[in-house]
Amino acid sequence: MGLVTLAIIFAVVLFVFGIRIVRPIQHGVVERFGKYSSTRNAGFSWIIPIIDKMRKVNITERMVDIEPQTVITKDKLNAIVDAVVYYKIMDVKKSLYNVDDHESQLTSLARTTLRSVIGKMTLTEANENRDDINAKVEGILDKETDSYGVEVLRVEIQKIEPPMDVQEAMNKVVKAEQEKIAALDIATATETKADGERRASIKKAEGVRDATILEAKGEAESIRLVNEAANKYFKGNAQMLKKLEVTQEALLENTKIILPDNKQLVNVIGSLAGVAPIPVSKNSK
Repeated sequence: MGLVTLAIIFAVVLFVFGIRIVRPIQHGVVERFGKYSSTRNAGFSWIIPIIDKMRKVNITERMVDIEPQTVITKDKLNAIVDAVVYYKIMDVKKSLYNVDDHESQLTSLARTTLRSVIGKMTLTEANENRDDINAKVEGILDKETDSYGVEVLRVEIQKIEPPMDVQEAMNKVVKAEQEKIAALDIATATETKADGERRASIKKAEGVRDATILEAKGEAESIRLVNEAANKYFKGNAQMLKKLEVTQEALLENTKIILPDNKQLVNVIGSLAGVAPIPVSKNSK
């Protein structure tokens, strides 16, 4: 076997051992003799075996779970706080050489920042302003971890739990508030119903009043017309007018009239009213 053949075999082996494949979710950092050399993107890459060394770094979004910890709030209560932090490596060189372990460093910094931010709030304020806490912690972490080569994408507080006795007291307050709201709703409904009934009664009374007024006006108009007729047709004959009124009331009230024998009804009514009967001819039988 010649030297040329050996050289070819050595070159092929050297080439094969130097092949590196970088996945799309990674960047490859090449070190030569222990010193940073370059950063390789996804795809095929080749390094010099033995001389070069490649460290692959995941550049996708990652999550760090901040374990539950006890935080003393502004109103001296112990609250159990649990959160998660989402981040992404933006500079692989910094993430490898500027910090020993960026994930553990980020976790420790997140715990400290949560205690600092929530410690300036009361327990009620912390529960009511979780979005503000998330934004504040995210801003602080993003600024402090810039040297780590990472970007904090978001922070989400999963829970802020007070001590059991405080939780029970808060539940009682919430229940009392709900009962108060329900009582107010019932009182408002009752008041509305009473107001509606009052308005209906007023409308009914107004209707009765208007009907009475109209009836009185009708009677007054009737009296006026009778007086006018009396003055016009029965002037000086008040007795005759009175007989007519008595006869009219008797007929309206179905008053019984006893008739003598061989008397005609028209003659009896005429006699009651003071009106002369119509003469009847003997030949008209």
